[in-house]
Amino acid sequence: MPNQSSLLSERHSPRAVLVTGGAGFIGSNFLLRMVPRYPDVSFVNLDALTYAGNPMNLEALESAPNYTFVHGDIADAALVQSLFATHRFTTVVHFAAESHVDRSIMAPLSFVHTNTVGTVVLLEAARQAWRGDASYTGDYRFFHVSTDEVFGSLGDDGLFDETTPYDPRSPYSASKAASDHFVRAYYHTYGLPMVLSNCSNNYGPYQFPEKLIPLVIQNAINGEPVPVYGEGTNVRDWLHVHDHCDAIDQLLRYGQTGETYLISGAAERRNIDLVRLLLDLVDDALGRPARTSQALITFVKDRPGHDFRYAIDATKLRDELGWTPTYDLTEGLRATVRWYLDHSDWLAAVRDASYLEYYKQQYVHR
Repeated sequence: MPNQSSLLSERHSPRAVLVTGGAGFIGSNFLLRMVPRYPDVSFVNLDALTYAGNPMNLEALESAPNYTFVHGDIADAALVQSLFATHRFTTVVHFAAESHVDRSIMAPLSFVHTNTVGTVVLLEAARQAWRGDASYTGDYRFFHVSTDEVFGSLGDDGLFDETTPYDPRSPYSASKAASDHFVRAYYHTYGLPMVLSNCSNNYGPYQFPEKLIPLVIQNAINGEPVPVYGEGTNVRDWLHVHDHCDAIDQLLRYGQTGETYLISGAAERRNIDLVRLLLDLVDDALGRPARTSQALITFVKDRPGHDFRYAIDATKLRDELGWTPTYDLTEGLRATVRWYLDHSDWLAAVRDASYLEYYKQQYVHR
C-alpha cells in the first residue's frame, strides 16, 4: 500500500466543481463548508428541488461570487451536457439521490430514475467533456457518494470493508448499488478518473425530518409519538455530516483514482438506545424533568426487508489519509438537538413545504 506522504503529494486540484444534490442534507453541508474554504474554486449546484432539497439551507451562499445554483434534473442529459460546456467542470461531486428506504418501497421507479439513470447521465457527460479536449489539463475527478446499505445486512459481528460483496435488500440500496457499478464500469472501460465512497448513517444540521434523528427531535419537541420499528434492536453506525464532508474533501483531493473508501463515524448504536439518548437530550435542552419524553416511544410494525445491522471498517481511509471522525456521538447529537431548537423557523417551513414552491418559482427560469 502506498505510504501516506506519497499519497498526499499526488493531489487533485479542483477548479470548477459540479455538485449534484447540493440543496439536500449532505450536499448543502458540503457546500456551506467548501465554498468559503476555497474562494478560488467555482461551485455549481445542480438540484431538482424535490421535497428533500431545500434552498433555504444555502441562503448564506447566495452572494458568494464562486457559487451558482441551477434548478434541474441530473437525468436531463441536454441540461447536464450544456452545463459541462458552459462551466468546463474539472470535478464532479455527486450527492444527488433519492435516499429514503420507505419511499423506495412505495415508488421504486423514481429511485431508478434518479439514482441509476441520473448517475449514468452524469458519467456520460463527464466522459464526453473530458476526453481529448486540449484546453483541459487532464486533472479531473468524478467523486461518487454512496452508502453502506449496498452491502446488505450484518449479524451481531463483523464489519463492512472495501472488499465486502454487494447484497442490496431494498429498492433504494439496489439503485445505489447499480450506480456504484456504473461508476466503476466507466473507470475500467473508459478510464474515467473516479473515487467512490460508502458512508454510514449521517446526522446533523439541515436533515429532512423524515429521517430518524430529526424525526425524534421534532416529535419530542412537540410532545408527539416517536415511532420505532419493531423492537428497536436494529443497529446503525452514526457519522456526523461535518465529519463526512471533511472526509470527502480529503478524498476528493488525495484519494487514489479508481479506488473505493468507506467512511465511518465509529459510533454503533441500537435504534432504541439512540432514540432514548435523543429524548433525554431534548428534555435536558428544554429544561424538562429527566426522562419526560421516554413515554413518547411507540413501537410500530417493522418495515419489509429491514436490514439488521450496518457497521464499517474505515481502516483504509485512516491509514492512507490519516482521517478519523472528530465528533463524539453524544456531543454531536447534543449539538444537533440545539441546532433544531435554534432553527424552529426552518423546521416549520420544511414541515409546511410551502417554501419549496416559492423557491421553484425563483429558479425555474435561471
